Amino acid sequence: MTISIKTIQCLSDNYAYLIHNERIGETALIDAPEAGPIIAEIDSSGWNLDYILLTHHHFDHVDGVEKLRQNYGSKIIGNKNDRKRLPNLDIEVTEESRLVICGQEVSVLDVPGHTIGHIAFVFPGAAFTADSLMALGCGRVFEGTFPMMWNSLQKIATLPGDTMIYSGHEYTLSNGAFALTLETGNPELITRVEREKEQRNKDLPTVPSKLDLELRTNPFMRAGLPEMKTIIGSPDMSDEECFAEIRKRKDQF
Repeated sequence: MTISIKTIQCLSDNYAYLIHNERIGETALIDAPEAGPIIAEIDSSGWNLDYILLTHHHFDHVDGVEKLRQNYGSKIIGNKNDRKRLPNLDIEVTEESRLVICGQEVSVLDVPGHTIGHIAFVFPGAAFTADSLMALGCGRVFEGTFPMMWNSLQKIATLPGDTMIYSGHEYTLSNGAFALTLETGNPELITRVEREKEQRNKDLPTVPSKLDLELRTNPFMRAGLPEMKTIIGSPDMSDEECFAEIRKRKDQF
């Protein structure tokens, strides 16, 4: 990629991402949980903030927008179909939209489930999935349905396997602990969880992660596999039923 991506820790466990193209001097931000840490990073880098791309309306993803807009005159990009719940948008997008951000062609994925209006932004080699697909997990199904969320994850699963998944929270260790209650004998999962523990012991983020690693270790992405259905209840259950049961178990974990 000709862009650089900086991970910014916000609030207690949120991540925002600064994307910068040095050649054209353009900078974009994925989500704005709070303004302070983002302003500190931008100003220390000597950049401006041209765009803020919003994945969904929850406060811990948009609370810093107005302060950042005031500081930098940023253009705000978000889901046209959820505009009433988002900060005032300068650019409204749908899944059909194609953008050029930081010199990169960017597509939009409609990934409802966590919220009805959740979207993901896909750059070449990088997908910013916020609270849809997460490292070793997925977001709670607050507004949508389990089949809706499953379909959203399957849409993300069609991206190239080497796509880096940038999710919105540092939930990986708790997600991993839950995953190990299901696939106790998955050697790659066991190895991954140990590696992620080492990352956190060094106070380093566990994101991004590669999509193909999520497909091999993330129980929510594996709900369509016969072996996972057997673990969950029955090899005859549908993919959506298996996913729903996994999500319900995680909600109670």
